Amino acid sequence: MTDEKLVFGLKSKYSNLKKMKKQYQGVVVPMVTPLTTKGAIDREGVARIMGQFAQNNISPLVLGTTGESASFSDQESFEMIEATVAAKEANQQVYAGVVSNLVEEQYRRGSQYLDHGVDAIVATLPAYYILSDDQMKRHFEGLADHLKGPLLMYNIKATTQMSIPLSVVEEMSHHPHIWGLKDSERDISRMHAAIDQYRGRPDFSFFCGWGAQSANSLRTGADGIVPSTGNIVPELYKALYAAALEGDEEKAVHYQELTDEVAKVYQGGRSLGASLAALKTLMHQKGWCQPYMKPPLTELSKGEMKKVVSEWNQLME
Repeated sequence: MTDEKLVFGLKSKYSNLKKMKKQYQGVVVPMVTPLTTKGAIDREGVARIMGQFAQNNISPLVLGTTGESASFSDQESFEMIEATVAAKEANQQVYAGVVSNLVEEQYRRGSQYLDHGVDAIVATLPAYYILSDDQMKRHFEGLADHLKGPLLMYNIKATTQMSIPLSVVEEMSHHPHIWGLKDSERDISRMHAAIDQYRGRPDFSFFCGWGAQSANSLRTGADGIVPSTGNIVPELYKALYAAALEGDEEKAVHYQELTDEVAKVYQGGRSLGASLAALKTLMHQKGWCQPYMKPPLTELSKGEMKKVVSEWNQLME
């Protein structure tokens, strides 16, 4: 570990809850991007959602996959960053996604987001070409060198068509500016291997981005979870995380089962894009944001909206 990273890492302390207190941990919800009827960033919607998150000790990951990040221009992205940072409360950190096939754009956006008050950057691999292990290392090393601020690697095979090998993660984990991994790959053995690898590292955090494994990952030592379902039921994830920290496995599993049922309402039988439209529909029902999507994604049809709302109401009865 470099001296630079060690000094920062020494700010972490051990908690009395069996877990190591790390710089980056907890429930981080990949936040939807609220839009107006004209497709602009809905700053009031951002503030409402951030307020709901703050009430439940949740931090946002803005401009991630759930936030339709790949569809927004520089100006729109900066507007979303500014609105989120402006609404941030003392118990929140703001994580910002950097998703682009242009390496220079990742460098530029990541640096500007940090300058605008973001706490950490979460970056995917450029997704057009399948990269070798060495190319992946070079990409993250170059990005981290350029940012000179906290970076978490984001492994999401569903969109990049690549899995970042854990050997690459391990090598990059010693870079002074790389502080963690958000892993959304649905591979249980990989998840447990990564948790085992970084459980004792005060300077590197593992976040499980596989919602259905939230309780299980925390039980086995994950530092945090990144569930998209937290957009609609943040209070359940607050309770799940608290139960996991307290070692109450029965209660954590109970909340996992509840959140799984919620996820089925908007995800079941839908593509990723359609599930995001269904999620915004449900959030619209709660008065938190409008259901509008950024092209090329579209809102649900009126019939689909009625169906998802009906299923939600049935679940809530």
